[in-house]
Amino acid sequence: MGGYAESVRERVRAARAAVATAASADDAYALAVAQDELDDALRIAHNVGIDPDPDPDPDPDRGFGPGSQSGAPA
Repeated sequence: MGGYAESVRERVRAARAAVATAASADDAYALAVAQDELDDALRIAHNVGIDPDPDPDPDPDRGFGPGSQSGAPA
């Protein structure tokens, strides 16, 4: 599912960028459309079990990732 997961993550990234652009342009219509797209992309990611914001290089010193004992922040 690697390719599909990456395409879902890319859709989320693009939608977040569109939301930021519309918000900075103070364009209410574009913001509503972009927010709908973001909501849809996040819903899809959630429904298929894809983390839209994976940490590709977890920092074991922070207490997260495979090197941590508890999974909680250190």
